[in-house]
Amino acid sequence: MQFKTDVMSLLGKIISYCKRKDCKETTEEPVSKFLIVGLGNVGAEYEGTRHNAGFMVVDALAKEADARWSLERHAYRTEIRHKGRILVLIKPTTYMNLSGKAVKYWLQAEKIELPNLLVVVDDLALDPGIVRIKKQGGAGGHNGLTDIEALLGTPNYNRMRMGVGSSFGRGHQVDYVLGRIEGEDLAKMEEAMKTAGDAIKCFVTQGIDRTMNLYNKKGNAHEGNV
Repeated sequence: MQFKTDVMSLLGKIISYCKRKDCKETTEEPVSKFLIVGLGNVGAEYEGTRHNAGFMVVDALAKEADARWSLERHAYRTEIRHKGRILVLIKPTTYMNLSGKAVKYWLQAEKIELPNLLVVVDDLALDPGIVRIKKQGGAGGHNGLTDIEALLGTPNYNRMRMGVGSSFGRGHQVDYVLGRIEGEDLAKMEEAMKTAGDAIKCFVTQGIDRTMNLYNKKGNAHEGNV
């Protein structure tokens, strides 16, 4: 009987303490946050160029969500939501060769873990209109990816490669990547941006492995709920 009395007394003290401290039980789970980085170069002279394919993808996502860009530290930044996830979109203002500075800063500023990073980049090794997703890999000679790897200290981060083709003569690679996307290639890129947007939504809801399985098929044929 004494034991029961002691337990009831202890429970009473705990309840009283919680009321004083305004203790509240919560069942809310933390919201998942992702950093989606579109690589490119700032400035009107670079708009619509092959090297700005990454910018084009995040611009399309922001436009779809009616999100506004703001100029912040090392990048233009905006934020959208998809199925309860927060997607922080950035376009580095550091120019391509120093992209790692912006990526590292915003990962830290937003407290986003490396597995929730996705970098969108142009790729000469893929035909126009092709989209490929990878969990890791080398920079493949891309200066933006090289700098990101150097600043993060690892090549193990997610990236989305947007094909821009390689129809240029010897010694004309720079002119080609800084050239504007036109004609048939532009139509293919516009379709690829839709695919890329769906793949990004799949990434934040279903994970990188599922996204690769769905979107790395030939011709980017895919199915699934994003």
